[in-house]
Amino acid sequence: MTHDLDNRMHFAIDLARRAGELGLKYFRDLDNLTVESKGHQDLVSEADREVELFIRAAIAEAYPQDGIVGEEHAPVTGTTGYVWVIDPIDGTANFVRGIPAWCVVIACARDGEAVVGVIHEPSTDETFYGRLGGGAFLNGKPIKTSNAASLSEGAVGTGLSNRTSTKNVVILISLIMAEGGVFYRNASGALMLAYAASGRLLGYAEEHMNAWDCLAGMLLVEEAGGTVLKADPKTVVGEGTQVIAGGGRIFRTLQLLCQSSFLATP
Repeated sequence: MTHDLDNRMHFAIDLARRAGELGLKYFRDLDNLTVESKGHQDLVSEADREVELFIRAAIAEAYPQDGIVGEEHAPVTGTTGYVWVIDPIDGTANFVRGIPAWCVVIACARDGEAVVGVIHEPSTDETFYGRLGGGAFLNGKPIKTSNAASLSEGAVGTGLSNRTSTKNVVILISLIMAEGGVFYRNASGALMLAYAASGRLLGYAEEHMNAWDCLAGMLLVEEAGGTVLKADPKTVVGEGTQVIAGGGRIFRTLQLLCQSSFLATP
């Protein structure tokens, strides 16, 4: 099993990097990029769709019996219990405006639990990755979540979801600041989870995230020694989940603030 997960992880690392190279070609030619709106502050570009097709084709060749779930195209049902969960460009709003804060996200889940996670940021050539029980890494070096015990020691990443009320995150931000902390948002939830896994952020919280945005990052936070709010393995891939993640010493504080801000927070 460990050997298989290692193979899947290294496959995903290579694929995310190659997909990132393709994304960069579009990013460097934004004047000719086709962009559409899927809703309020929810954009999709030609690059999103083409990069996802590239990733899907590689997975279908290497693991033809596995399932695939992605943001831009219909899901593929598999027979192995493994499902690849992908976001070709997380941070599309940044991407289409020329802001170099976007990433390729590839997770592999088994029965609803992430077993491999890769988040690749092409603009900085940083690849965060890990597999279940194997630790978390950034470009080959082990990473650890923050050991901070107080919100005053750093920043907490926060995200917005079209499926929830924006007033709830405003409440959360005000509570974080009342604790002496600050909030950080770069419009890429996956990237902020990677930053939490590597200790750059104390943690990350969002009332609802889709699986392709959060499964990889949540695995990385845990493998980096942090704590996450456990997602329901029966529903997370299809319905997403609430996300609270961070260093072990700060997690409970962040969870309590989320309980005061979000609806139905455990």
